[in-house]
Amino acid sequence: MQLVVARIGRAHGIKGEVTVEVRTDEPELRLGPGAVLATEPAGAGPLTIETGRVHSGRLLLRFEGVRDRTAAEALRNTLLIADIDPAELPEDPEEFYDHQLMDLDVVLADGTEIGRITEITHLPSQDLFIVERPDGSEVMIPFVEEIVTEIDLAEQRAVITPPPGLIDADQAVIASARDEEGDGAGGGAASAGGASAGGASADGKDV
Repeated sequence: MQLVVARIGRAHGIKGEVTVEVRTDEPELRLGPGAVLATEPAGAGPLTIETGRVHSGRLLLRFEGVRDRTAAEALRNTLLIADIDPAELPEDPEEFYDHQLMDLDVVLADGTEIGRITEITHLPSQDLFIVERPDGSEVMIPFVEEIVTEIDLAEQRAVITPPPGLIDADQAVIASARDEEGDGAGGGAASAGGASAGGASADGKDV
């Protein structure tokens, strides 16, 4: 599985370093020296990380063969993509990769079906589940432990306890959309960092 782990920003200095927007919760693993990454657009890579350091709270990378500011600036907005085993799990049991959460049924504690996760949006303050309702409408569910009380990958569901006004209970249904369609967990946007029910996480997508 190929997952976006970073986006290259502006050049830093004159020796080929670039700032990067990290899109993984495991930068030490994904963006360490020696890592070989595919790119989008593909013609910009593959790129091999030569060095990395943190400067003023931003990660700076230098790639093999990129020696000056002009070459570094030419990489701006390039996505860095890592090959990751789909069976690989985050080290923290409370965190999940986006592809694990995509297509989960979202239900209330009593089993009432709210919808299905079709997208995960990563904001600076928290992650959001974009949930498609049975009628085709969408609702945003903050992925925080006060609201998302359980992620059950075996049952392919996320249990929520929404505060008043978050969802329209009149649109909820008891029957599982997955049971009606007879399919399993599907693919979708995926992040190398994934999401956690406690705070912000890294962005990412399938490629």
